[in-house]
Amino acid sequence: MQYFVMGSDDVVLGFHLAGVEGAVVHDEASARETFQRVLAMKGLGIVLMEDTIADLIREEVDAYIFSHQFPLICEIPGTQGRDPNRQSLHDLAVQAMGIKI
Repeated sequence: MQYFVMGSDDVVLGFHLAGVEGAVVHDEASARETFQRVLAMKGLGIVLMEDTIADLIREEVDAYIFSHQFPLICEIPGTQGRDPNRQSLHDLAVQAMGIKI
């Protein structure tokens, strides 16, 4: 299973040092083009995408996640850390189900 990372210069460089292929994305247009190119790659299992990049093309990312199983799209925090305004998966589950788990 192959991995691919989309993100800032530092994120892509860090993953490249670990042997993961990637693409630097700076704006919405390059994010959209790279996302489409990556989804067409054969043998790709997981796409690691910096959360700020995913936010640029949120509609496309969510549409793909809800309609396909592979490759798995995994959003990761960038070098600036996690967005404090973003809810955690646990908080979303509590909100959706109305019970604490």
